[in-house]
Amino acid sequence: MLTKKEQRLRRARQARIRIAQQGAVRLAVHRTNGHIYASVISACGTRVLASASTAEAEVRTQLGAHGKGATVAAAQLVGARVAGRARSAGVEQVAFDRGGYAYHGRVKALAEAAREAGLKF
Repeated sequence: MLTKKEQRLRRARQARIRIAQQGAVRLAVHRTNGHIYASVISACGTRVLASASTAEAEVRTQLGAHGKGATVAAAQLVGARVAGRARSAGVEQVAFDRGGYAYHGRVKALAEAAREAGLKF
């Protein structure tokens, strides 16, 4: 019997195998109870081309007095920031790696904000 975390990691591994076969740059998402992180990783998987998270001081000030990073609004902000940084690094097309998380809530908000900011996936 697999634990909940092992199940998520199994789903993530399957997706990463498909993305690696495509040879695509990937937008990887990691979610915790307090924050959300997004990274644009090179096709070979060795370099982080751009990243953004709710743990950044600048993002926390934009989120308000409490700086809560576990909200849909925070995920939208991170999605827009990572897309802007990726575009400035010369990346237009990415494969979305949701990390085994359901495409719902914060993960979906981050993806849609990145699309609106100009990333294609």
